[in-house]
Amino acid sequence: QVQLVESGGGLVQAGDSLTLSCAASGRTFSSHPMAWFRQAPGKEREFVAAFRRSDGRTVYADSVKGRFTISRDNAKNTVLLQMNSLKPDDTAVYYCAVHRGLRIKTQAAQYDYWGQGTQVTVSS
Repeated sequence: QVQLVESGGGLVQAGDSLTLSCAASGRTFSSHPMAWFRQAPGKEREFVAAFRRSDGRTVYADSVKGRFTISRDNAKNTVLLQMNSLKPDDTAVYYCAVHRGLRIKTQAAQYDYWGQGTQVTVSS
């Protein structure tokens, strides 16, 4: 079993930066991709970014490319999401997730373990 706990959310203004953290415990699947998703009110959960430790590959949604950076601190078993130039459209609950496979996936249904989420609100 894997436990994921997100932190770092908050209320910021447009243009600000924020870093989210996801701490993993239990069976950590350290070789497996970890991802961030987000869900705004009334919308489906959408892919944001993913990182695969085995080759350092990263994948980003077009909406965040160039503004967000995903990274992994293996010593702390933590995955980070650095978010710059935040926009009101980035407002959502952000979730980290991991799945038991080895390929990076971008569909929420393909992920097996989820954190409880952290709220990010960007005011205009």
